[in-house]
Amino acid sequence: MSAGEELKELKEHAEEAIARKELAPVSFTMAIVAVLVAAVTLLGHRAHTEEIILQNKVTDTWAYYQAKNLRRNNLEALRDVLDAVDSKNERAEKVSKRFEGDIDKYREEQKDIQKEAHAIEAEQLFETRRANRFDLGEVFLEIALVITSITLLTGRKVYWGLGIVFAVTGIVVAATTMLLR
Repeated sequence: MSAGEELKELKEHAEEAIARKELAPVSFTMAIVAVLVAAVTLLGHRAHTEEIILQNKVTDTWAYYQAKNLRRNNLEALRDVLDAVDSKNERAEKVSKRFEGDIDKYREEQKDIQKEAHAIEAEQLFETRRANRFDLGEVFLEIALVITSITLLTGRKVYWGLGIVFAVTGIVVAATTMLLR
């Protein structure tokens, strides 16, 4: 159900509540839950966006790692060829030593890049968990909205109470994102 359809449905229920004054608190509850649904949905979308951005950073970082690995492998192969061709030539020894230095430099850079990639992966996993919590909270709030609206149709306040329970559950689930680490 789109936000426009939800608002239209809420308006219809509010008009009905005007006619049936005892159901006004139910309509008020539905309005609050609708606002909470919108807020939790927005937070979930933002968490998913951050998750995607971090996934791209992870991919880029591992690609950079692979580029360094390829350069190191190429230098190791060139060094080995140079050693095999002419190891007594002074120029060959000089180039071979330079290759050794570059190989060591790339190896150290790879370690740093690998640490960075793992850190970004951990951050991305955290954002995934946050986004999933917001999504679950949204589901409970949507259920609360539907169940609470049943009160307007049936006039039985047991549905109102059940809707409040689902709404509180949704709020708690969404709020637990602050406890994640």
